[in-house]
Amino acid sequence: MSARDRSGRTPRAASEVLATPASLTLQTTILAKSTFDPLRLIGDSSLPGLWRVKLKTHGRSDFYVVDNKFSPGDTTGWHSHPGPSLIFVVAGTVTNYDSDDRTCSPHTYTAGSNFVDSGGDDVHMLRNETNDPAETIAVQFLPERATRKIDTPEPRNCHV
Repeated sequence: MSARDRSGRTPRAASEVLATPASLTLQTTILAKSTFDPLRLIGDSSLPGLWRVKLKTHGRSDFYVVDNKFSPGDTTGWHSHPGPSLIFVVAGTVTNYDSDDRTCSPHTYTAGSNFVDSGGDDVHMLRNETNDPAETIAVQFLPERATRKIDTPEPRNCHV
């Protein structure tokens, strides 16, 4: 009898690697989505060197505000995004594992903290490793009509 993945399907070849889906109890809600024409925003400060920002896009972009609610033990599964995300931890504690980290060390973030997901080839997983609920809000910048979240197999260096 052949081994089956979580969906009950049998892999076609022994070398086929399966994606790692999010927990079924993870609640993901799109709070807002809007498509913007090409942007060229340049912030400045009246005092040189204190603060600047530059955001320039080529082509139209989809911007999302995403709320993720994690029950204890919930995971996003390993995934990537085609653009960057700003993540705010609004409740509880989440642990981020990033495949770019050779040792796949956990990075823990608590309510009131934040971090950046650079997007592109960055494969990562968030997990609630506590006994309390956790929540994040992400602001995502993506090319128009791009897939917002791309599920990926577990990286070879990250068996967590």
